[in-house]
Amino acid sequence: MLQFLNEPPRYLFFTGKGGVGKTSLATAGAVSLADAGRRVLLVSTDPASNLGQVLETEVGPEILPVRLVPGLSSLNIDPEGAAEAYRDRVLGPVRGELPESEVRKLEEQLSGACTTEIASFDEFTQLLTHPGHGARFDHVIFDTAPTGHTLRLLELPSAWSSFMVENPDGASCLGPLSGLESQRAQYLAAVSALNDPARTLLVLVTRPEVSALKEAGRSSRELERLGVRNQHLVVNGVFRASDPSDPFARAMEDRGREALAGMPESLETLSRESVLLRGQNLVGLEALRRLALRDTPDRNVHQEAPDHPPRESPPEPSLLDLTALVDDVEADGRGLVMTMGKGGVGKTTMAAAIAVELACRGHHVHLSTTDPAAHIEHALHEAIEHLTVSRIDPETETRRYSEKVLATRGKGLDEEGRRLLEEDLRSPCTEEVAVFHAFSRLVREAARGFVILDTAPTGHTLLLLDQTGAYHREVQRHARDLPGRATTPLMRLQDPEYTKLLIVTLPETTPVLEAVKLQNDLRRAEIEPYAWIVNQSLAASGPADPLLVERASAEGPQIQAVADRHAARTHLVPWAAYEPVGAEALQALVGGRAVLEMANAEPAHSSPS
Repeated sequence: MLQFLNEPPRYLFFTGKGGVGKTSLATAGAVSLADAGRRVLLVSTDPASNLGQVLETEVGPEILPVRLVPGLSSLNIDPEGAAEAYRDRVLGPVRGELPESEVRKLEEQLSGACTTEIASFDEFTQLLTHPGHGARFDHVIFDTAPTGHTLRLLELPSAWSSFMVENPDGASCLGPLSGLESQRAQYLAAVSALNDPARTLLVLVTRPEVSALKEAGRSSRELERLGVRNQHLVVNGVFRASDPSDPFARAMEDRGREALAGMPESLETLSRESVLLRGQNLVGLEALRRLALRDTPDRNVHQEAPDHPPRESPPEPSLLDLTALVDDVEADGRGLVMTMGKGGVGKTTMAAAIAVELACRGHHVHLSTTDPAAHIEHALHEAIEHLTVSRIDPETETRRYSEKVLATRGKGLDEEGRRLLEEDLRSPCTEEVAVFHAFSRLVREAARGFVILDTAPTGHTLLLLDQTGAYHREVQRHARDLPGRATTPLMRLQDPEYTKLLIVTLPETTPVLEAVKLQNDLRRAEIEPYAWIVNQSLAASGPADPLLVERASAEGPQIQAVADRHAARTHLVPWAAYEPVGAEALQALVGGRAVLEMANAEPAHSSPS
């Protein structure tokens, strides 16, 4: 059985880099505890949750029993629904008490992205502290959002508590601070529960990959700084080769072993367990129950009778490679290219590969990221001629934005006025605005050259686009007062001649479903994706190992669905025998099958950096 199920505390939190298997492990744990007679509540706080797909049942914004698992209930905290309820609670007491103009002003303040975030956190803390919510369950298991987003949620209680203490009479984009005072006790109680090892276990989920382990190490250090020290590490998807003649199998096992050998020191002291790679997607109750029983490290998972017998050989799809995509981008002479998708699908690698290829063709390129947990430095650790690399760092951007506001709006204010402005800028909402301004600068820069932008995991990116839309609507409302026609960032994103938006996914059920949801959200904002990239395809690599053949065979229907039903253009990238790190390996990815040659030779960048 999975080790974290041995005498588990009341609260279990699962976190880690996107795509490492948090949802599968959290759900398997919840089903196992319910099967053992416990009353369990399984909660997702991820804006891009796929909990319903894994359980194969409807999961909504209200606590409901899972019909086929007695004792198990589920809840998906809906960010938009939570924000609407939060706005009603904040604005209700002032309607009829304040002038209508003031109420409209408050409504506008409460339309920002950080209102959505604090509203979701508000529901989350009620499950930890309110006797009418999580108290009737023996265990509450949280399948959290990707790491950067989760850490921000965990930091909010202390951030907002401090802000309310220092600014009791102020206001923010969350409304009057006096209305938040009643939440202080709830937030402090939530922090107390998180920091109590008798009540809480934080399960860090990772994969045997350098970037995922680095992210887990960073998370572990940050969580310890926040007082969350009861941590347990699960290394998911460990592969054991059974066909020594298969260069891909050997390379995959070696790659995982080398990554684990170089894991961050902060992880080495944690209790740890490994979960072996499976041949099929972990969807459905029986698959989850097998996962909870866990295979021992010396036993190959593919030796079990699979649910669906593998085909003799995997399909060999023939789709466009990245060379064709870079050719299309280059033909425009300039523009914005954005990679988007669920965490862990390879957005950073795809963005870096496109940027390096364009730079090597002699174009000036700016590669940047909005992902607070991005690893561009890992993917590209050397300087490339014509290529500029940067990242939008929230702390740096907040400081820069605050200094600019103080130098402009603060000019001519008296001492009291400047003090009030400084207090307002200490609001956590300032970070959202600062990041948006930095994002807008990058969008404008693409009018003069190539800007390749690696975005944060889906939920966080959609919050940024929501802010872009809010700014666009505000400009449109005041357009009559502006000389000429104002061009907003949203208009740039909607312009297919200016922006090529690429959805990156994996050839697996859940990532493809999440990509479809993302595309639908983008279309509602009148943004049409240019193409899809199906990354890390074993079917395009031709493995011989039985487990890898089984996984490759399962890719066929997903790749076909993308090409036939979802994408205007589909580009297929084979699984790389060695981690695509450095300019040479990234250029090999663009060449499609050229990367397969690396399986038979020791590459320059085969070791973790």
